[in-house]
Amino acid sequence: MNKEQYLAKRNELIALAQTLIEEEKIEDAEAKMKEVEVLDAQFEQACKAQANMNALKERAVVSNIAAKSVNIDGFVVDKLESAPMVDEKKAYLNAFSKYLLGRQLEESEKAVFDKVNKEFKNTVQTASTHTVLIPETVRDGIWQEAGEMYPLLKDVSMTFVPGDLTIMKETDSGDDATWYDEESQVQDGDFGLGELNLTGCELAKAIPISWKLKKMSVETFLPYITSKIAEKMGSALAKAIVAGVGKPGIGDEFKPQPKGIVTAIEVEVNTPQVVEYAAVNGITYDDLADAMGKIKSAYKSGSSIYAKSTTIWGQLAKIKDGEEKPLFIPDVTKGGVGLMFGLPVKEDDSVGENEVLIGNIAKGYVINVNENMTIYTQDHVKARYTDYMGYALIDGDVMSTKAFALIKQEAEV
Repeated sequence: MNKEQYLAKRNELIALAQTLIEEEKIEDAEAKMKEVEVLDAQFEQACKAQANMNALKERAVVSNIAAKSVNIDGFVVDKLESAPMVDEKKAYLNAFSKYLLGRQLEESEKAVFDKVNKEFKNTVQTASTHTVLIPETVRDGIWQEAGEMYPLLKDVSMTFVPGDLTIMKETDSGDDATWYDEESQVQDGDFGLGELNLTGCELAKAIPISWKLKKMSVETFLPYITSKIAEKMGSALAKAIVAGVGKPGIGDEFKPQPKGIVTAIEVEVNTPQVVEYAAVNGITYDDLADAMGKIKSAYKSGSSIYAKSTTIWGQLAKIKDGEEKPLFIPDVTKGGVGLMFGLPVKEDDSVGENEVLIGNIAKGYVINVNENMTIYTQDHVKARYTDYMGYALIDGDVMSTKAFALIKQEAEV
C-alpha cells in the first residue's frame, strides 16, 4: 500500500465514522475509528521497514580481497586503488544521525561534522555548542512532511533568504489606463506600493526521547525524530499562517509570530472578506457563493478551500444546489479530498472550528525562513531522556487580503 492509497483509505474511514456519529451509531463509529488507528500503525511500520531496507541497500559491500590480491616476493597484498571521492553531504548525514543517538563518531565523520558546523556557526554568528545544523536532505524532508500534514503550509510561497527581507506589495492598484487624444493631458494615477518587512520570529519545539528509545538503529531513529519535528513545528507554522497575531505592540504580551490570514482579514474596516452564517442554518450554498465573489478574479486560479475534517464532512459535503445535487464532488486527484466550485477542498487542522478559508495561498501570502532549521540537544541524566529541539527563524505576512475569503459562524449574543 503506497501513501496515496493509505490516505484515500484513511479519509474513507474517517468519513464513515463521521456519518455514523451523526446517525448516533456511536459504537459503530468507534469501531471505524479503531480501524483508522490500526491503519495508521500498519502504515508507520511499513515506512520504518522501508527505511531500514533502503539503508541496507545503500550499505557498502565488503570487497573480496582474495579475488583482488597479487603475490609480490612471497607477500600477498591487495591491489592499490585511488581513494574514492568523499560525498560530504552523505558523510555529514551519517555523522549527524550518530550524533543524535550519542554514538561515537569515526575520525573521518568527526572531521566532516566539525567542519560543517563551524562554517554554519560562523555564518549565523552563534557560539552555542549545543546547536547542530540539520542536513539539507533532512531539512527538505521535514518541510515536505509538514506540508503533507498541513496542505495550507505546502501551498504557501516559502523563500529562504538569510536575515531580514523586505518585499514590495501593491496597496492601491489605481484606475485602469484610459484613452486620450493628442491635446489631452494624461491624469496622474493613484497607484501605491507598500512594504512587507519579514524579520525573524523564533519557532521552536522540544521533543523528549527516552534513552531506551534511542537504542533503535541509526537508520530508524532519524526518520522517527524528523517526523516528530515536522509534525510539531509544521502545526505551529500552519496555525500562524491562518491566525498568527504578528508582532506585539506596546502593552501586548504575546510573542512575535507571523501575521495570519484570518487576523489580517478580520481587522479590515467592515470586514469585506468575511461571510458569517447562523449556527442554526449551517453553511449554505449562498454563503459559499458569496465568499467566492469576494475573491479577486486574478487570484481565483490556484485557489483552494481549506477546513477541518469535521467541517468538511459535517457541513460542506452535505450542501446541495438548487436541484438537490451535492455541491461537493469527492476527488483526491487534485491534492485534496474533493472539489467545490471547481476548487480543491483540503483538510487542514490549522483552520478554526466551523470556519472555511478560501483563497490563493501561493499568491496571497509569503513566508521567509530567515534562518533554516537547526537542532539542539540536551541530556537529562537522572531522568534518562534527551531533549531534541528543532529551531528556526521564520516570518510571514499577507500580500493581499483580496486573495482570500473567510466563512465563519456568527458570534453568539
